[in-house]
Amino acid sequence: MKVGFIGLGQMGSGMALNLLGAGHEVTVYNRSAEKCEALREKGARVAARVAEACGGAAVFTMLADDAALEGVAFGEGGILRHLAAGAIHVASSTISVDLSRRLAEAHAKAGQAFVAAPVFGRPEAAAGRKLFVVAAGAEKAVAAVTPLLEAIGQRTFVVSDQPEMANLVKLSGNFLIASVIEALGEAMALAGKGGIDRHQYLEILTSTLFNVPLYKTYGGLIADRKFEPAGFAAPLGQKDVRLVLAAAETLRVPMPLASLLRDRFLTLLARGGDKLDWSAIGDLPRQDAGGNLG
Repeated sequence: MKVGFIGLGQMGSGMALNLLGAGHEVTVYNRSAEKCEALREKGARVAARVAEACGGAAVFTMLADDAALEGVAFGEGGILRHLAAGAIHVASSTISVDLSRRLAEAHAKAGQAFVAAPVFGRPEAAAGRKLFVVAAGAEKAVAAVTPLLEAIGQRTFVVSDQPEMANLVKLSGNFLIASVIEALGEAMALAGKGGIDRHQYLEILTSTLFNVPLYKTYGGLIADRKFEPAGFAAPLGQKDVRLVLAAAETLRVPMPLASLLRDRFLTLLARGGDKLDWSAIGDLPRQDAGGNLG
């Protein structure tokens, strides 16, 4: 299939590479053109403008936030103006429920289709085609892009014919991940101040009650205090919690833990943690308890 890919950050680069590996004809665009070169060497066509990435049956976007996607989609030279009638915009970014709804409406008005397909997984999962995709959109559109989604992930969950529902699932999932990070950090700070080695403590947890990849991955980062380079930067975590709270306010769902997480991310950023992985909030309890523990 002829497809465009816009946004070649740590996640997008791996996803685009896997589309190429699956035999699709891929045209890539990134604001920083140098990020396109590795894909060019693998056979991708490099677009000089967003419009040049919109000539196929579908175009993916994998961008940092609502503002970046709004600019690419609604701008004068953007996707809505240049995507062909009947073509499909697949948005894999973690964006607000509201923006997803507005994109679906705008694409429908333009005679195009919109599929929200956010993903669960860190950059290494994107590179290894191990992502989990949460997809939502019109049945025909989702079916049309299923081969593309299968090329980037190990499993696709179709949750609704309303695209914004995929984004709600993604945001609620990221809220749960952040909650695990905070809880792990608090528990490890407690054990550490009591004199337990944090690595041994993590081994006990992940060999018994919490023998799951999430605890192993983030527990390992917290135990090693390995927060650079960031696989998912702290400002993006703060953004996601903010979007969770916005969705909760719209739906009138109290989420007191999400409010706490918002403040934890703000604390991390206020202390200069912009370039750290979002798992660095799991180190705040250790710092609050007096520093080097366990």
